[in-house]
Amino acid sequence: MAHTRRLPALAAIVALGAASACGTAFAEPGGCAKYGAAGAVGGHMIGKGHAVAGASAGCATGMVRRHEARKKAAATQKAQDQANQDSTQSMSGNNKPQQ
Repeated sequence: MAHTRRLPALAAIVALGAASACGTAFAEPGGCAKYGAAGAVGGHMIGKGHAVAGASAGCATGMVRRHEARKKAAATQKAQDQANQDSTQSMSGNNKPQQ
């Protein structure tokens, strides 16, 4: 009997190990699932029938937050690439403007 109780725990450990070995995780802010779940819990606390409305509102909020975060990351990357390009040009002695 004791052997069968260890099997689910062993399976969970193997699954977590395999998931962590597959690659690095990239966490993004926001998202429909994260905010939708929080909205559903909040709606459920308000009263019967509000969980779906809360999940919908949470999902929409999460999508907007993720979109804004991606736009900010793209702008930061573009500025960083431009700064790297400028420093490379000044180091090489090529100060002519590019056309």
